[in-house]
Amino acid sequence: MYIVLLSGGSGKRLWPLSNDLRSKQYIKFLSRENDSSSVCSMVQRVMDQLQTAQLSQTTIICASAGQVEMLRSQLGNVNIAIEPDRRDTFPAVMLSCAYLASKLGASPEDVVCILPVDPYTEGSYFTTLKQLAHVVEHTETEIALMGAVPTCPSTKYGYIVPGAGHKGYRKVNCFKEKPDMRYAQALIKQNALWNCGVSCFKIGNILNRLSAYGLTPDYDLIYQHYDMLPKISFDYEVLEKADNLSVVPFNGLWKDLGSWSALCEEMHDIASGYVLMDKGCRDTHVINELNIPVVSMGLKDAVIVASFDGILVADKDACDNVKNIVQDIHLQPMYEERRWGTIKTIDVSQSGEKQTVIRKITIFQGMNSSYHYHNNRDEIWTVTQGRAELIIEGSSLLLEMGGAVSIKRGQKHAVKALEEFEYVEIHLGETAGDQDINRLTFDWDAVPKTML
Repeated sequence: MYIVLLSGGSGKRLWPLSNDLRSKQYIKFLSRENDSSSVCSMVQRVMDQLQTAQLSQTTIICASAGQVEMLRSQLGNVNIAIEPDRRDTFPAVMLSCAYLASKLGASPEDVVCILPVDPYTEGSYFTTLKQLAHVVEHTETEIALMGAVPTCPSTKYGYIVPGAGHKGYRKVNCFKEKPDMRYAQALIKQNALWNCGVSCFKIGNILNRLSAYGLTPDYDLIYQHYDMLPKISFDYEVLEKADNLSVVPFNGLWKDLGSWSALCEEMHDIASGYVLMDKGCRDTHVINELNIPVVSMGLKDAVIVASFDGILVADKDACDNVKNIVQDIHLQPMYEERRWGTIKTIDVSQSGEKQTVIRKITIFQGMNSSYHYHNNRDEIWTVTQGRAELIIEGSSLLLEMGGAVSIKRGQKHAVKALEEFEYVEIHLGETAGDQDINRLTFDWDAVPKTML
């Protein structure tokens, strides 16, 4: 059985910590299931659980190109089906199945489970995944779904209404997407289940559909012509049209940590960062990524979040609406995690056609940037910590604390940290940030150099 974790979502639901490059699944505020003293992200937690269930070796992640560096940083060398752009879950599933077939050698008869990358759940959830595969392999079921047994009426989730029962699974009568409270109560009386967003089927089930869009089961081909697939959810395009669906009930812990109020219930600590709270605070969580104090006094049922991208102060009951409030904010992400380190943007300014950006960059010991160049900007680096080797146009230089270097547009360069390395980088030109970066290679050994 193969597992596909869908991780292509945007970063608005947990603003201001999440952004287009650091979505909610990468924020490190959860306890690991087997080590409550250790803090991890959603994607790290679910990968730990897959490893415990002996499913990690056949797991891939489908993510946007902007998330690849974050995934490499948190998970290491995992298989990633990269989306060239975000086109909802149906194209993502098609692309992932093609990746399994053309990159990993999966056959049309192999079974795959598609699930979100961020379920907050327990070990029995992954045992249930194996039950889904069994249903697909040994019955006439086209697609098997997982349905969590509701703990209360809720308007946050879609509902699966089950029909005839069989050993270990039930046929599906219909779906009801996020009903009002009264309807949710009625559905629970009908033994309806929360939709966990998990689908299990044979890979050929999806690959056979590609011909309708003029495509073949080749990952590289689909990547090049991704816009030929309709921008629609898997639920609408496949599940609602399927005639033979089954559901396997799951009776364990399952939550969608899709809002600040839900995430706060599972956070490792009530406060993170430079935070001062008085005894009058009740059920209040404060998260501060800045280097200045956040003081909370007398607040009840509140969330305060301060990051480089913005500041949120909200009642927990209002947090579900944050995505709608901030949807028109289109600023450059001010904090990024990469495979090799972190980037904090300190200042962005514009004067006419000229841009200036100041960033603090940290490169982990032994890691290196890509070998690249810029067409429309110059850079000035000032080293604040550590040592690194810098290669500019084949020449190798040693950079140490207090040193500075100027890199002109067009000059090919790369840097490798000999120990943890930090420097302030100033961009001067017509473009800044990742708008103007032409990568040649990430392989340090392939970078041409001549020792001075």
